[in-house]
Amino acid sequence: MRTSILATGFSCVAFVAAAETPVLTVYAGDYFTSEWGPGPAIESGFEAFCGCDLQFSTGDLLPRLLLEGDRTKADVVIGLTTDVLARARATGFFAPHGQDLSALTLPVAWPDDTFLPFNWGHTAFVYDTTRMDAPPATLEAMRSLPEAVKVVIQDPRTSISGLALVLWVKAVYGDQAGAFWADLAPHILTVTKDWSESYGLFTAGEADMVLSYTTSPAYHMFAENDLTKKAAIFPEGHYFMAETVGKIAATDQPELADAFMKWVLTPDFQKMIPVANWSLPSALPLADWPEGWAALPMPDKVLFLSEGEAEALRVEAVEEWRAALSQ
Repeated sequence: MRTSILATGFSCVAFVAAAETPVLTVYAGDYFTSEWGPGPAIESGFEAFCGCDLQFSTGDLLPRLLLEGDRTKADVVIGLTTDVLARARATGFFAPHGQDLSALTLPVAWPDDTFLPFNWGHTAFVYDTTRMDAPPATLEAMRSLPEAVKVVIQDPRTSISGLALVLWVKAVYGDQAGAFWADLAPHILTVTKDWSESYGLFTAGEADMVLSYTTSPAYHMFAENDLTKKAAIFPEGHYFMAETVGKIAATDQPELADAFMKWVLTPDFQKMIPVANWSLPSALPLADWPEGWAALPMPDKVLFLSEGEAEALRVEAVEEWRAALSQ
């Protein structure tokens, strides 16, 4: 009798374990679950696709991975940008994605077999037409803004967009980047830790301009029917950056992780990117973009640094920014 009870107990445990929904843990940036983030749409979309439970865990991606090391709970990491891929790759934490890249529609070549781009865009200063009658027409003009104009930017040591900004300035000005920052410094209202805080200050009317992306006005246009937010397009060019997704080599959910990587390049996922992430899809022809998106103002000149070039310039670019703003 006792043996029968024990056997029945083990059978019940096995049944419960088998019936549990598999969990895919995806590390993402803080903005993923913010008001403007794509997290909810991606979560519900993949769960319908996989029959699993996708759980986002948000925070600073690369610092967190470096701190956790082999103890990481991540199966997939989404949101690492081109500017940090060299350091991410050097960790050895990531496995090849194994995906066909022929569907990519990026404006730059992407031969990477480890990090898969899921969106892209250009860094830009966004302004409010109700506060600025004559926005700067060039990046150079940012150095001589009217005294009252205030700008909000993000810290390049903690923010991917902030890092893109200092690399953008470095790509345009080279050894003179420090002089650019010295001229812009009096107009910088504050430097925030992340993009969400900066953009919140801007939309609250605390600043005239904010560091963001050329696609940011699309949110206001299509979600709010507000045409007062514009991206200033500069002839010097705008800095290209892509966000990527990578599979953790030590994941205990390899099949789910592979399924997620594959799903990222499908039309179902890519069609969510413009209206959920307010950025440009990495694998969707222009003809399939949502109505109105193809008409958004875009720069004629794209500035792109490979991950190696970005890493080589990162420390110097951040130090030039820090030194100028600390005076």
